[in-house]
Amino acid sequence: MGDIKRKTLLLTGASRGIGHATVKRFGREGWRVLTCSRHPFDPRCPWPGGEDNHIQIDLADPNKTIDVIEKLRGKLNGELHALVNNAGISPKGPDGARLSTLDTDLRTWGLVFHVNFFASVILARGLKDELAAVSGSVVNVTSIAGSRVHPFAGAAYATSKAALRALTREMAHDFGPLGVRVNAIAPGEVETSILSPGTEKIVEGLPLRRLGTPSEVADVIWFLCSDQSSYVTGTEIEVNAGQHV
Repeated sequence: MGDIKRKTLLLTGASRGIGHATVKRFGREGWRVLTCSRHPFDPRCPWPGGEDNHIQIDLADPNKTIDVIEKLRGKLNGELHALVNNAGISPKGPDGARLSTLDTDLRTWGLVFHVNFFASVILARGLKDELAAVSGSVVNVTSIAGSRVHPFAGAAYATSKAALRALTREMAHDFGPLGVRVNAIAPGEVETSILSPGTEKIVEGLPLRRLGTPSEVADVIWFLCSDQSSYVTGTEIEVNAGQHV
């Protein structure tokens, strides 16, 4: 099946964890997946056409993020069925210490917000015509840290995710008349490389008493990009074993 006939997903933060699982989930459904990452394509990745469909971009650089829009358009054939804004960074202090509002410098705040927040609206706005052409879907990946102080997630990361949640609401309102749905998912303690030592103490208090897996999060992303959620927009789904209750 040619690329023009296949549905297309654009995914940021694709190189590991939830992003990696999302590539595999959509690949199983026959979608073409365009991946964006600050890392070059890893030839060990098993999906076909991966290198041709990979864009290396540092979303921390606003100029590069804006400039990449035209390159993406050249790969889309006028249609984008789903945009998943998954890229996120959570800087740490010495020995992995949490960075609070008292010790996070301004440059770090800017770096985090460019990746975790601004890139999402830049990509969605820049590709709105391609999304509208096929009544596409946008999914923003927020976090449990966006709704409460987290023992490991820093202040800049947490507030960027809270802002992304609010952005999801605003985008749902603005993109809805174009036929584009915008939702968010808020993962909790998921077994990825971003976890910090001591996470096991949090897991002991979760109603389900276990970490989540990247594939479980990818399944929820798939739901929000599929026709099964065709009347769902402007919402944030908690994917956290009941951590929010």
